[in-house]
Amino acid sequence: MLVWLLNHYGSAVESLAGVSTGDSRVFLTARIALATVVSFITALIFGPHAIRWLKQRFRERIVSDSAKLNELHAGKRDTPTMGGIFIVLAMVVAAVLCGDLTNRYLLQALLIVLGFAAIGIHDDWIKVSSRKQGLTVRQKFFWQWAIAFLVATLLYFIQFDKPSGLELVFPFGKFRIAIGFLFVLWSAFVIVGSSNGVNLTDGLDGLASGCLIFAGSAFAALSYVSGHRVMATYLNIAHMTGAGELGVLFGALVGAMLGFLWFNCHPAQVFMGDSGSLPTGALLGYGALVTRQEVLLLIVGGIFVIETLSVILQVSYFKMTGKRILACSPLHNHFVFKGEPETRIVIRFWICAALLAMIGVASLKIR
Repeated sequence: MLVWLLNHYGSAVESLAGVSTGDSRVFLTARIALATVVSFITALIFGPHAIRWLKQRFRERIVSDSAKLNELHAGKRDTPTMGGIFIVLAMVVAAVLCGDLTNRYLLQALLIVLGFAAIGIHDDWIKVSSRKQGLTVRQKFFWQWAIAFLVATLLYFIQFDKPSGLELVFPFGKFRIAIGFLFVLWSAFVIVGSSNGVNLTDGLDGLASGCLIFAGSAFAALSYVSGHRVMATYLNIAHMTGAGELGVLFGALVGAMLGFLWFNCHPAQVFMGDSGSLPTGALLGYGALVTRQEVLLLIVGGIFVIETLSVILQVSYFKMTGKRILACSPLHNHFVFKGEPETRIVIRFWICAALLAMIGVASLKIR
């Protein structure tokens, strides 16, 4: 909407051109900042109403394979869940108001967010309305891969004629691998993997939402730089025309997470649920693909990677030896079992997430 107004009132745009930054005539930097603020305010306004509505219908059941973990988290029982609904609402409102809806990257990102949110809502609804633990693994993966393949195919037709558009770019040095049509399979894998990585991290009050603030901020900057020809050339990274518009949605992600954290900090008034963790994680993966920074995602989203690896290693090692590496996986639960206070665990994970995001962005200059 804001882009439409700027484009249709050219005289006003020209009069403000002297105070604009960058090479965008529609004030991309300002719109990213505005999207962050709009999303934050939207989450704050709708949050209390959503929490009251969710409390009447969707309350968390503390059910896991670990009796001890159920006991440790017993105090969280009946907390409203499915808070991802107002996270996604805040992001979409900010994107519609501040984004350029003719931009294909932004439209595909919104498709990812809404599609994965639908999967998460269905999964959360099954958990709270029955004694099942949500969708089966096969059902969840089927729909995640279906949406990811659709978006990956659409993205392929945007990227295939762009320099480095179908290359796997390593953050250090100039090492690149052309992957051609395998880009579709690789992209789907990155989107699904990133989505589930955030989902596994969402286990303590404020943990996933705080880490997403840092990762989202990093990718807002990466999107902006990738879409800016001069900056991309200076940093020797792939320039993707139009990628900067993704910065608006990542700004909206950061704002929505700040607003959600207002209610999700310990003791949480609401949980994110799969309806929030799946779409936000998928968005991180999509942002990495557009900017050709999938490898950098391993650093920026390092907390999500470590949490995922902790589960894979725990399950694999237990199947081979009958023993456990960690007291409980994912990794944050290991520290819970060791008696660490929840707030201490969460803040330490936030610190690590902030450092990883800064290292990831700083590494752009190490070429």
